[in-house]
Formats: sequence, structure tokens, C-alpha cells
Amino acid sequence: MKSTLGIKILFIINPGSGCKDIDWDSIIKNFYKTSDYCVELFHLTVPCHPESIQTKIKNYIPDKVVAVGGDGTVKMVAQYLQGTQIPLGIIPAGSANGLAKELMIPEDPLKALDVIVNGGTKRVHLVKINDHLCIHLSDIGFNAFMIKKFDTANDRGMWGYVKASWKVFWNKPTVCVTIQTDSTSIKRDAAMLVIANATRYGTGALINPIGRLDDEVFEVIILKKISIAEIFKMMITHTPYDYTKTEILQTKTLYIQTKKKAHFQVDGEYLGVINEIKAYILPNVLTIITP
Repeated sequence: MKSTLGIKILFIINPGSGCKDIDWDSIIKNFYKTSDYCVELFHLTVPCHPESIQTKIKNYIPDKVVAVGGDGTVKMVAQYLQGTQIPLGIIPAGSANGLAKELMIPEDPLKALDVIVNGGTKRVHLVKINDHLCIHLSDIGFNAFMIKKFDTANDRGMWGYVKASWKVFWNKPTVCVTIQTDSTSIKRDAAMLVIANATRYGTGALINPIGRLDDEVFEVIILKKISIAEIFKMMITHTPYDYTKTEILQTKTLYIQTKKKAHFQVDGEYLGVINEIKAYILPNVLTIITP
């Protein structure tokens, strides 16, 4: 067995993620107090300056880096680990923890910390979307608009998502898009268009049943219509969407043009409105610690 003496773990903690009442410093320090690991805690500021993560990694030279936060925090850390051999660990601590659910990382903090120590590693691909790195899911239309509403509301957690989705539903936003993949060019009217590097949202909603993080393609999911039943599946039952209202394409490259500007998000971060997307796969560029 490899000795843990001197192995350096850097925890990147986002205090703005999810529940702010958890004392992550105490939980992490107590977990490692009898071990030989060298543990460093680094707190992101509010507002966050992502480049500080790069500086900390460069100065500390860790053997492992752990993101403590939601999907947005994971993405921020991942962008500075892509192309390296330093593995990324995840402690799910956000309002939405889609990638942690994807990898079956426990929500319980102590069990998640145990994965950092005793888990294995998996090499995965990422997707570059315009100037943004996507580690999990990106979309335009309904869900992105919902995230905008969620970010400006006072309610957090699942109830906040339910209220935000209900508000967006009554606006009935649709997007007219032209989609070009490796093998096809089509036009569609859709309620939502998803660029999927994974299978499900942080709410648990299964959006991409054929997705894999370690294959050579990503998926484009076209949801032609969002109904109350679809929202119920998204928030409560986590069952797949209606396939008669869904179309799935696989590709390594993607170009999307919208007739009108549409709401856009990447890994849970609302990024405004756009009318053009260029995306391509970055194969096997990130190592993630898994159970």
C-alpha cells in the first residue's frame, strides 16, 4: 500500500455554495487529524476570482485537488486541472450537484471525504462551448431561463428550483435553432436544447440516458416541448423525459445558431443570452476521483 505520508491535498471551498451553515473547515480537519496527509484549505472569495485557484495550485503543488461546492465550483477547479495528471475530487456542497450524482459520490460529507482517500480515478472528457469549459451539462432555453430566475430569487434548494421552473413555464419560451453536427444539419423549434457531457441534472432529472463521461462523443438533446408532466419528472420523480418529445444527436463538434437570442447556461452558471454556439470535445483531459 502506498504511504500517505506527505501526500498533499488541496481543498477549494466555495462558501457561497448551497447550505452556508456547514463548518467545512472543522469537518475536513477532524477527518484528517489522525492521518499522514498534508491538508490545505483554500476559501474562494465572494465575489469569486477564479484565477486565484490557478495561483494556489501552482504555489502549493498538490497531489490531489478537491472542489467543495456545486457544479459551478467543480467546473472552476477543473479548468485549471485539465491536461494535468492531478486528480480532481468532489465534495457535493451546492444547490445542485449533478456531476457528483453522476459519479455516485455520496452527499454525506464524511462518506465523500472517504472517497477522496480510498476511491479510484477515472479519466474523462470535457466539452469546450464557445469560451467556456463544460464538465457536466449546458443548455439554452427553458432550463437556462429557470436558472436565471433561481439566481435572483430568495428560495434555495429544490423548492427554489420548483418555483423558478413554474415561473418560466408560464412564459413558454421556445427557441428556433439550426443545428450542425459531424453528420447532419437540421432546423428545429424547441423548448430547450441541451449539450450533454453527462446524463442527469443536479435535481436528479435524467436528460441524457445514453451519455458517458469517458466515450468519444457528447450528446445534443432537443426537447421539443416542456409540459407540467415534464417539470414533475425533472423535479420529483427523476424519470426520463418523454421520448416522443425528445431527439438525441451524438457528435464531436457542434454549431448552433438561434433565430433570436436565447438564455444560456453552463454547469449551472447563467451566462446571459446568445444566438450562436460552437462546441467540440476535449477527450481524456481530466482525472476525477470516484468511489
